[in-house]
Amino acid sequence: MILRHAAPALLGLSMMAGSAQALDLNAMNEAEKAEFGAQVREYLLQNPEVIIEAINILEQRNAAAEAAADKELVAANADELFNDGFSWVGGNPDGDITLVEFMDYRCGYCRRAVPEVANLLAEDGNIRLVIKEFPILGEASVISSRFAIATKHVAGDDAYKQVHDALLEFSGEPSEVTLRRISDGLGLDSDAIFAAMESDQVTEEIRSTRELAQRMQISGTPSFVLGTEMLRGFLPADQMQQIANGVRAEQG
Repeated sequence: MILRHAAPALLGLSMMAGSAQALDLNAMNEAEKAEFGAQVREYLLQNPEVIIEAINILEQRNAAAEAAADKELVAANADELFNDGFSWVGGNPDGDITLVEFMDYRCGYCRRAVPEVANLLAEDGNIRLVIKEFPILGEASVISSRFAIATKHVAGDDAYKQVHDALLEFSGEPSEVTLRRISDGLGLDSDAIFAAMESDQVTEEIRSTRELAQRMQISGTPSFVLGTEMLRGFLPADQMQQIANGVRAEQG
């Protein structure tokens, strides 16, 4: 579209200069350069939509390049993204597509994403969910993640999901008192969970996820991987569904 709009101006400039070679600025003298610049300026002032079109095309090309680079990152890190052996797995464990969520309990957008992810899983029914504990918003985030992961080690996946959901709804500081209140309220062994929070295994899981996020160039939460696609930020369920449908179409 840009070339279509710009063609009349370039043709006129070419005729004015006597040959197409005159469009080479290096071959122009100062007077020719000044005249050429004036003609271009006049054309752009009369047709400012050309600038908008150029910006839009540049943004589309950049977005396409970023999407292609993200696909390469997903492919290069697929094993650790989808089957690391320690991250909690929910949704449909046998789903034909996997949604990976990098989340932080102190992240407001992660909390906004909760009902959207739940709606997506309920409406689609064929999506496997993997939760990556990625505490990046300070010490409170780290404490919350350690508590959730320790719960998984001590009490299993179902207890982890209960604690995970409770922490996303919890707005206070994750002190020992408040965290014990959560685990006690769920009938869990609070002493065992607190004893496991500083274990090497918990530390290693957090470290591994952070290193994976660094390789994936993820610096914020929530961040998602949906099949082969990176979703850098919060998206409503209907948009994630469209992306899931597109991924399935690509996979045949």
